Amino acid sequence: MGSRRLSIGGSSSFRSDVVCAIDREAEWPFGRVDSLDRDNLRETAYELFFASCRASPVLCAGRNHPVIYYPDAPPNASGDGPRPGVGMVGTSRIKRALGLRPAAHNRRPSQRRAGNRTPIGSMSPNPMMGRARRPMTSAELMRQQMRVSEQSDKRLRKTLLRTLLGQAGLVLHPSVPLDRTSNPHVARLHDIVRTSEIRPVDTGRGSDAMKTLCSSVIALAWRTQSDACHWADGSPLNVHLYLSLLQSVFDVRDETLVVDEVDELVELMRKTWPTLGMNRALHNLCFAWVLFQQFVTAGRAEQDLLGAALAMLEEVASDAKKGEYNREGGGAYVKVLASAMASMQGWAEKSVLDYHECFGKGGVGLMECVLSLALSTSKILEPVDPVESRVDYYIRSSLRNAFNKVLEIEGEEGTSESLVALATETEELVLREKEHFSPTLKRWHPTSAAVAAVTLHNCYGSVLKQYLSGVTTLTNDVIRVLNTAGKLEKVLVQMVDEDIADCDDGGKSIMREMLPYEIESIVLGLIKTWIDERLKRGRECLSRAKDTETWSAMSKMEPHAQSAVELMNLAKETVEEFFEIPVGMRDDLVQDLADGWEGIVRDYTSFMDSCGSKQSYIPTLPPLTRCNHDLKIRRLCMRAATCNAGYSDHNHHHTPDNEPRPTMSRGTHRLYVRLNTLYYLLTHLHHLDNTLSPRFPNSHRRRFSTTSTTTATTSSSSYFETARSSIQSSIHHVSEVAAYRLVFLDCNHAFYETLYRGDVASARVHPALRALKQNLTLMTSILTDKSQPLAVKEVMKASFEAFMMVLLAGGGDRAFSEAEQSMVAEDLGSLKRVFAVCGEGVVAEEVVEKEAEVVEGVVGLMGMGTVGVIEGFKRAAWEGSGMGMVVGEEKVVPMPPTTGRWNREDPNTVLRVLCHRDDVVADRFLKKAFQLPKSR
Repeated sequence: MGSRRLSIGGSSSFRSDVVCAIDREAEWPFGRVDSLDRDNLRETAYELFFASCRASPVLCAGRNHPVIYYPDAPPNASGDGPRPGVGMVGTSRIKRALGLRPAAHNRRPSQRRAGNRTPIGSMSPNPMMGRARRPMTSAELMRQQMRVSEQSDKRLRKTLLRTLLGQAGLVLHPSVPLDRTSNPHVARLHDIVRTSEIRPVDTGRGSDAMKTLCSSVIALAWRTQSDACHWADGSPLNVHLYLSLLQSVFDVRDETLVVDEVDELVELMRKTWPTLGMNRALHNLCFAWVLFQQFVTAGRAEQDLLGAALAMLEEVASDAKKGEYNREGGGAYVKVLASAMASMQGWAEKSVLDYHECFGKGGVGLMECVLSLALSTSKILEPVDPVESRVDYYIRSSLRNAFNKVLEIEGEEGTSESLVALATETEELVLREKEHFSPTLKRWHPTSAAVAAVTLHNCYGSVLKQYLSGVTTLTNDVIRVLNTAGKLEKVLVQMVDEDIADCDDGGKSIMREMLPYEIESIVLGLIKTWIDERLKRGRECLSRAKDTETWSAMSKMEPHAQSAVELMNLAKETVEEFFEIPVGMRDDLVQDLADGWEGIVRDYTSFMDSCGSKQSYIPTLPPLTRCNHDLKIRRLCMRAATCNAGYSDHNHHHTPDNEPRPTMSRGTHRLYVRLNTLYYLLTHLHHLDNTLSPRFPNSHRRRFSTTSTTTATTSSSSYFETARSSIQSSIHHVSEVAAYRLVFLDCNHAFYETLYRGDVASARVHPALRALKQNLTLMTSILTDKSQPLAVKEVMKASFEAFMMVLLAGGGDRAFSEAEQSMVAEDLGSLKRVFAVCGEGVVAEEVVEKEAEVVEGVVGLMGMGTVGVIEGFKRAAWEGSGMGMVVGEEKVVPMPPTTGRWNREDPNTVLRVLCHRDDVVADRFLKKAFQLPKSR
């Protein structure tokens, strides 16, 4: 037996609150003997022991080398110190090899005091109390340890002394079946037993019944054809009996202690080996089991017992390796060995598979012993099973069990709070593993801490994955869970990195098991989903606007459309919530959000921009005709028409108090609400841009060009530059359409239809100016301050356009002479002043002058002489066409195209001045050059 003592570590005892699941009983591995209880087995074992030792001199008290033993009295008043005679016995070789200390030093104070009491089964008190008691022999110690009374011992002696020397009894529990038909001794033994149940058997020395009994028993005891006469014919009875003998090595006063005289007791027990069919290998196995069982059943308070069992298992392993079981009874040994190792392994693995639950801070030393037991028995059962793989299995199992227990408490509901709490508990669990258990586990597994971290990482990862499967949008609770999971993952990864630093493969095999949580990717996906949902709400808002928007102002204080307010409020809310998400945002996410809203704003802008065009309000140009120069008749007729028209206009467009009222239509009013809405949109888009840009000053707005097959990317300081450009373009378009509608539709009766019709002097511009002023006043009351300048400017341009159309395309009812040009010029000045004084500098005077230059050029052309106008027209027409022809000696003047871009250099403009010239020379030229008919 090896002399190395197992290093236990820590205290030899442990608190009951530290260990919980270890308190399970071990499964009995040696089969059942239903007909005998524990007391019967003990008494039978003692009888066997006594019979086997009957020739030994120790049977007689006080003779032949007695063992000094005083069980009844302590050495001093306090009861401490070694028992009398221990020094004479000497240090036990077995206890030294098993790492067990002397029993006297291990006994607790209460147990030492109990030494004054007479032990169970001890001899009756000696009448000579004053004398020193004689030493107790090994046989007497054995009797006391096996709790056999003196009366039973005496009765046994008398019985056995009557037997013949070398003969023995037989217990009817053979492992080899008895065949009554082929073995006559079996039949005779059964007859004797059956007869004894009816009447007493004659036990006289010379009786036939006793002779028959002895011959049958001896024949059956030797029937195994071995060199031993067996008391019990094999397992499990022989093992049960031997275990009962081995149980006597534990002190009756403290079952957690092995008596110091264990060497002598075991030596005596060896005498039973031939009778029980035992050998050294089976003895070692049984002794290991007894030590282990005593540790389990006697309160688990003496860790040295488990260490001793481990030391014995080394001997068992050596026996198994050497093939000791191949000797006598080898088949039975293999069976018993497998059963016992499986039982011990099962008991140990129930604890080590859940060592977090079974062992607390004070139980790490015990865990080392239990783990050694599990590995030792596993190695005996499966010599090729690598120790590291078993420990790996234990670590993973224990961590999963510990995690599941935490999960039952914290994370079963699957809420955000439970996931956060679970992550915190998991971090504490892995730190506890690293601090308390990993240093011990490293003895068998060099990367035990890494395995634990990977196991917990995967456990929490599964719960996190299940949680995220039900997450459809990003919330603060979800972010908190992900942040906590990310923190946990960093702790676990760091623990793995530290533990695998010295691995041969760099820990690649372990790291491959650690599937990353990919928190950043998950957050990115959820943020993108969140952005998509918000953009979806924006598109839904836009869709509702297209279906329900009527372009009515919300109020005088909010002269814009309700749909724009809803849309921009939603955009503002989205941006604010976006920056409230407690994660670091990347530039591309901000850009995605900005691009999405820019697209929605551009669609909304296009929706507002779809309001027609100015061309739909410009009157159709009448055909070119020559002016009828029968002035007297024409003017009289036109005067009468003008008077009637003026009377009708007065009654139709004036209020009862003789004040003109605005003629702006509802459609024009809605166009100006659109214009306000565009400016509102532009302002709030600027605010959004200011919200985004300061937080990401280094971010650049992406630009994509599709003008070529490659994508060109440029940068801009604004996130909404394209939307801004679209809004600006729409502002100009809506302003222009509204202006032309106001002038050519709403002011048409006072302007284009009436001005200069029939006679210049009687149809001046003042009625048109009054209507225009009223509409301008109403328009400025509708528009916001930002909207007014462009809107008024566009009305001015439309008014100048209408004024020129009256002069150039007014039809046959309008004719102008050189003398009337001054009145036209005066009216133009009045028209200019309307815009120059509109509002408080809404349109600058220089802007008015610039826009009026073209009209003034046309009016100036009307004051020129007819011949000069004709010559200028010819030059412009020839130069414009580049294809003048000569017929005879004269050039043919080409008909210039109508471009609509009126100016005094345009040949078509000059031609129209001639067509409206009330002059004979002009009339003749037009007839000759172009065969134009007279107006009717």
